Amino acid sequence: MMQNSSQQKTAQDLEAVITSFNQGEMIREAVQSLCSQTVLPGKIILVDDGSSEEKSLTVLKQIEKDRTLPVRVEILRQANGGVSAARNAGILRTQTPLVLILDGDDRLKPCYIETVAGMLRADPELTAASSWMQTFGVLDSEVRPAGGDVTAFLSRNCCPATHMFRRKIWEACGGYDESMRSGFEDWDFFLSMLEAAPGSRIGIAQEALIEYRTNPASSNIRSMEKRLELMRYLIVKHQGIYQKYLAEAILGVESISMSRLFGWESEICRARAGGSGLSREAEEFLRHPSYGDGGMAAAVRIVSETGGK
Repeated sequence: MMQNSSQQKTAQDLEAVITSFNQGEMIREAVQSLCSQTVLPGKIILVDDGSSEEKSLTVLKQIEKDRTLPVRVEILRQANGGVSAARNAGILRTQTPLVLILDGDDRLKPCYIETVAGMLRADPELTAASSWMQTFGVLDSEVRPAGGDVTAFLSRNCCPATHMFRRKIWEACGGYDESMRSGFEDWDFFLSMLEAAPGSRIGIAQEALIEYRTNPASSNIRSMEKRLELMRYLIVKHQGIYQKYLAEAILGVESISMSRLFGWESEICRARAGGSGLSREAEEFLRHPSYGDGGMAAAVRIVSETGGK
C-alpha cells in the first residue's frame, strides 16, 4: 500500500467497478463512499449502462470533471446491455488482482475495503468476500448472508451483489452471464466462480459494511416474481454441480422451508391466543393443511397450543 496526499492509504492491488443506469444523485453517493474508505481503491471504473435521464447524465459529467476526488474515476459509457454486461465491461478494464463490484444505488461504510480485502489477502482459499448489509429506504434491517462453499450456494445466494473477488477467477469462469437480465446474475456468478475453483469458499465479514438501498421497484425485488424460472435456469446451467451435490441442494431448500414454516406457525399461534383474526390464507391452511411437507404437523401444533381456539 501507499499513502496519497490526504494521508489515506491506497490499495494498489485493488480497483473498483461501479455500474450505473439512470441513478441520478445515488451514483454520486456510491462514488463518495469509495472515496471515503480508510483504504482507497487504486482506481474507480464507473460504467454507465446507457443512462438517458438528464439528471443522471449531468451527475456523471460532474463526477468526470471533479478533480478533488482522492481516487481517479474513469467513466466508461456503453449502450444499455444490462448489469452483467456493464460489470464485465468494467472488470475488463481493471488491471489488479482484486476487483470490487458496487451497484450504483448502494454505498459502503468506510472500512469495507480494509476489512474485506484483508480477508482475501489472508486466506487463499477465498475466491470472493463481502460483508453483512444494513438496508435503508423501504426496509431498515441488518441482513446477514453467510457465504460458504459451493454446496451452500445450491439452495440460495449466500453473498451480496456488492463484493470483492480475485480477477483470475473471473477470467477462469467466463464472467457474468450477460443473457441474465431478469435477476439472479450474482448467484449464477458465484456458482460459476466456486465451480472454477474447486475447494474454494466465499467469505463474509460479520459486520454490516454495505448500505443496501431497498425499493419495491428494484430489479432484485422484481426478480422474485420469476424465482422458479430463474432457479430452473441455474440448475440446468450448473447441472454437474447440482447432480454431484443433489442431497445438499434438496436439504438446503428444505431447511429454508422449515424455518419459514415454523416462523409462520409461531405467528398464527400468537394471533389465535390473543384473539386476533387470521388472514384468509391462514384460515384456509388450518382447514386444509398441506401434506408431506410438514404442513399437517404444523396445523396440529397450532390447534394444540392454542386450545382449539
